[in-house]
Amino acid sequence: MADFDLIVIGSGPGGYVAAIRASQLGLKVAIVERENLGGICLNWGCIPTKALLKSGEKYESLSHLKDYGLSADKVGFDFDAIIQRSRGVAKQLNAGVGFLMKKNKIEVIEGTAKLEKGGSAPKVVIALKDGKSRTVEAKTVMLAVGARARALPQIGLEADGERIWAYREAMAPKKMPKSLIVIGSGAIGIEFGSFYRALGCEVTVVEALPRILPVEDEEVSKAAQKSFEKRGMKFRVDAKVTKVAKGGAGVQVSLEAKGKAETLEAEVCISAVGITANTDGIGLEALGVELDRGHIKTDKHCQTNVKGLYAIGDCTGAPWLAHKASHEGIHAAEHIAGFATPNVHSPIAGCTYSQPQVASVGITEQGARDAKREVKIGRFPFKVNGKAIASGDTDGFVKTIFDARTGALIGAHMIGAEVTEMIQGYVTAITMEATEEDIQGTVYPHPTMSEAMHEAALDAYGRVIHI
Repeated sequence: MADFDLIVIGSGPGGYVAAIRASQLGLKVAIVERENLGGICLNWGCIPTKALLKSGEKYESLSHLKDYGLSADKVGFDFDAIIQRSRGVAKQLNAGVGFLMKKNKIEVIEGTAKLEKGGSAPKVVIALKDGKSRTVEAKTVMLAVGARARALPQIGLEADGERIWAYREAMAPKKMPKSLIVIGSGAIGIEFGSFYRALGCEVTVVEALPRILPVEDEEVSKAAQKSFEKRGMKFRVDAKVTKVAKGGAGVQVSLEAKGKAETLEAEVCISAVGITANTDGIGLEALGVELDRGHIKTDKHCQTNVKGLYAIGDCTGAPWLAHKASHEGIHAAEHIAGFATPNVHSPIAGCTYSQPQVASVGITEQGARDAKREVKIGRFPFKVNGKAIASGDTDGFVKTIFDARTGALIGAHMIGAEVTEMIQGYVTAITMEATEEDIQGTVYPHPTMSEAMHEAALDAYGRVIHI
């Protein structure tokens, strides 16, 4: 007889949410965690990085007090206090997940899990933190094991905690660096670059592709780089890193750009070149689990090819986002409990919490062109939005992409203040298959920055009012 109905391995935003939903549906659930409840996102990723970025944003705003008729003396910051605040936020939320586990009667098993062949589902053998071992069986097992920072030891890009940092070291350093090289300009690299630059660090971002934030719409990428450069960040795009070497009081990053060799120097280098799924060493090969470049292959209900085994979140591939993992976790839990849930695949927004913020959902303009889709595109800048002008947040714009044949909204892209809070309006619209008439006919409150969302939809059809 099985010990549990469901065992979830990994307690990140996918795992712990899945466990809660399964328990709500009447299943007996256990969750296995080898480190901290809440996983990387809550303890070393999404949440504490936002605490750091908020401190950077607050400090940067002090340099613009005069614009608001204000003044302050002896402006400064306590770097250790900034880091401790971030860690305190993570600790608070970690405790919150622990409370939720108790509330929902989910057994938490602290240890490292490995799968072995079993009956209706793989057996879970756990190396407990006290040195003992425990084997548990369930009707179903769910993998929510996440991912870790990618290393490139062949060129010397491997975190050492001193001169070369991954996200963990960048979030809790021993001291504030005066200069920094960030390798990789995705959301993680740009967020760390934005934070450290806000505190006065000299920041250079290196990107192998021709533009920064390469998954974003090209217009947004170009606007973001210009805005970051105004804040003092430097960029090397279309640049291949050939070697990272430690020496003296810092690091030397050798790169090739447009046929020319160059070496950059700084106190510290942050590696933000992607992530690797935590699928090694947990018994997947012996079970015959199908993988794709290290990520677990799943069907539309998050089932693997092995009976009784599901997988969700970062370990299953892109997009590597917490909200995607949570959504998959809930869907999988409901499917396991026998509910006829909608298909798990729905539009997933991407958010970068830099200064300015970047947010997007759906297809880019180039993606639409590549797919030979006829589109109507609208744009609206925040510089003519009343709330943005009043707030002093006029940087950026909203861009909408509609299918010209059906009128369906198929993509939306934003750059500006708090656009990560606004993008959900477009996510809902795409999920509900809204057309231009739906969005144009919606009454947006005034004065708000969200009015730019309305105007961008109007602009796509030649009806824009304020430009």
